[in-house]
Amino acid sequence: MSLLLIHTGGTIGMTATADGFAPKAGVVETFVKELVGDGQVSTPVDIQLLDPLIDSAEAQPSDWTRVAETIVSMHSDYQGVVVTHGTDTLAYTAAALSFALEGLSIPVIVTGSMLPLTVPNNDGTQNLHDALNAAASAPAGVWVQFAGQLLHGARTRKSHSRDFDAFRADPWDTPPVQVSETLKAHAYRDHKIAVLALAPGIPFELFQTAAEVCDGLVLRVYGSGTAPNSDTLAAALHTARSRGIPVLGVSQCPEGGMALGTYAAGSILINNGVIDGRDMTVEAAYAKMHHALSAKGDPMDRLNQNLCGEITKG
Repeated sequence: MSLLLIHTGGTIGMTATADGFAPKAGVVETFVKELVGDGQVSTPVDIQLLDPLIDSAEAQPSDWTRVAETIVSMHSDYQGVVVTHGTDTLAYTAAALSFALEGLSIPVIVTGSMLPLTVPNNDGTQNLHDALNAAASAPAGVWVQFAGQLLHGARTRKSHSRDFDAFRADPWDTPPVQVSETLKAHAYRDHKIAVLALAPGIPFELFQTAAEVCDGLVLRVYGSGTAPNSDTLAAALHTARSRGIPVLGVSQCPEGGMALGTYAAGSILINNGVIDGRDMTVEAAYAKMHHALSAKGDPMDRLNQNLCGEITKG
C-alpha cells in the first residue's frame, strides 16, 4: 500500500518572497518525489494539498477538522499518513488530531521544519524522510516526528523557537490513540476559549470578563496547582461555574504537572470546580477543551477522562 502526505503549509514548504518566507505549492511535492525516486523512501507516496496552504500561525480549529476529515475519508487506501505543518502551532494540531481521530488503526505522523526545504542545510529533508518512514512502520496513533524523535502527539510541546531540536514530549504510558472499533472524525465547532495565566499582581477583572463571555477556560496556575486567595479570582471562577462553563487547570511548569489539593493555596481552585489537568500540556488542554465542547454530551465527561494518553496515570 501507499502513504498519504497531507501538506497544510508551514515553513517546510516555503520559499523566499519580498515580504519574507511564504508557503508555496510544489516545494514539498518535489522533495518527496526525490526521496522516493532515489530509494530513501521505499513506499509510494500520494500528496494531498490542504488548500489554501497556510502559515501555522494562521491555523484555526476548523483546519484541525479539515485534516481529520481528510484522513478519515482516505485512510482505507493507505498504510500511514504524514501531515506537514508549520512549527508554531504544530503541537496544538497534533493534540487536536489525537482527540479528533477516534478508532485510528494506522499511524499519522505530524512533521515540519525550522528551515524551509528550499534553504541550504535545512532540517526539513531529514524530518520529511523520517516522517515518511515512520508512517510505514510506527504503531497506530498520532505522532510527531522531529529531529530524529518520534513523540507522543498529545504530549508534545514546542520548547525552542530556533533550534532544529525544537520539540519535547514528557514520558507516556498510553499510546496516542483513542481505541474504538469504528473510525470517526470528531469535528471541531466554533467556541470561545481563553487561556489565562496567573502572574503576581495580574488584574483578575480580566478573568471575570473571560468568565462572562467565553465557553471554556484553560487556567495556567502556579507549580503543582496553586493560586492566590483573591476574592476577584474567586468571583470569576464562581461566574464560570454558575454559567456552566468548564475551567481546566494546568501547570505553568513545562514538566511535572500538577496535583490539586497538595497545597492550601490551591483550595480556591478546588472549591470553585476547576478540573485538575494533571500533567497535560497547555496545547493538549486547549485542544481538549475545544474537543469536549464540540462533542455530544456533557463536556465534563471528556475533560475528566484520559482519552488518548494526554495525561499519565496517578
